[in-house]
Amino acid sequence: MFIIKKILTPFLLPPGIFIIALFASGVWFYFKKRLRKAGIFNLLTGVVIWFFSISPVTDVMIRGLESDFKIPENPQGDVIALLGGGANWAPDLSGRGFTNNDALGRMITAVRLQKRLWIPIVVSGGQVFKDMPSEADIMRRILTDLGVPSDKIIIEDKSRDTIENARYTKKISDAMGFKKVILVTTAHHMKRSVMSFKKAGIEVIPVPANFITWEGKKYGWESYLPDVSALRNAGSAVHEYLGLVFYSLAY
Repeated sequence: MFIIKKILTPFLLPPGIFIIALFASGVWFYFKKRLRKAGIFNLLTGVVIWFFSISPVTDVMIRGLESDFKIPENPQGDVIALLGGGANWAPDLSGRGFTNNDALGRMITAVRLQKRLWIPIVVSGGQVFKDMPSEADIMRRILTDLGVPSDKIIIEDKSRDTIENARYTKKISDAMGFKKVILVTTAHHMKRSVMSFKKAGIEVIPVPANFITWEGKKYGWESYLPDVSALRNAGSAVHEYLGLVFYSLAY
């Protein structure tokens, strides 16, 4: 019963339920003479969605972004640059607003580094759209809840994207005399982040968080069932590759 549940569940939830719908309609259309092309289209669409919804495929996409970075054994610096990764107005234990999952992993990594090195954290993230909160303000509240002293948190709340993260962090670093910046962000976002900081004139010490892939990762039969997390990873990978191209050409 457990195995049956594990097989059926992915096809009762998105994207699996959409794949089933595409396959079923594709077969039905295919046997209707005038709708055969529509049937083939639906079947192919279902295959493509399934293909990009399994971790063995999406991990290959993500691996190209993560593989250049390792967690240093003993990172040393005089400040931590923590990049925001999205926030919302959801109610939280200590106030209004909470971070997205990517940002949460980054914060936990930054907190552990701060406690190990006892250096300040520059929290970088502004208000991207009018209906969204300032990421830095929310992260400051959560970092304080996690035990980081308020006098060790420096707010940068003007940036709206990665290149602005880098530029405003550069201004703060120059003004406060920081020379060795430890950069904390999600592993698959690190390549674009390092590029941005180099363009802003900062050589950073990368400390990636939230790895999706790793050497020797194993896949079982369940890895080939459609999964919304894998589909989300595919979207994140495409976003980062497009960002790398755009940043290379625009800045």
